[in-house]
Amino acid sequence: MSSAELKAVQAALGAEHAAVYGYGVVGGKIGETRQSEARAAYDAHRARRDQLERAARDLGGKPAAAAAGYALPFSVTDTDSAVRLAVELEERVAGVYSDLVRAAEGERRAAAAEALREAAVRAVRWRGGSVAFPGLAERAAGSATPTAEPHT
Repeated sequence: MSSAELKAVQAALGAEHAAVYGYGVVGGKIGETRQSEARAAYDAHRARRDQLERAARDLGGKPAAAAAGYALPFSVTDTDSAVRLAVELEERVAGVYSDLVRAAEGERRAAAAEALREAAVRAVRWRGGSVAFPGLAERAAGSATPTAEPHT
């Protein structure tokens, strides 16, 4: 077992917990025309979260539990701010998956790369444009990374 790999799995799991929470907020504020897109993203993050919980156990760890709530990076009051939150959630998820790609090998690495790609594609769809290096905050000039810290 690689402790770096387990740490990266736990970080990705934490990001997925935050994304599931965040998409609950997005879904409550997003306009009707993008409601199905928000629901699909919510379901995708729930599925990835479940996969990461299994991966943490497979690596001999105890999966990190979700917090009761998470502090949002800004107030989400309407469709525009819900879209901005969705973009930030996807960018954060992409970032932690890029770390997992570096730390993992084999099937887990391939799954992390696929998750990174999916998050980058969702971010593009939400944003309406792309960045040069999705998942690498230092390369994505002008894109903000949300804190997604548990709200205590």
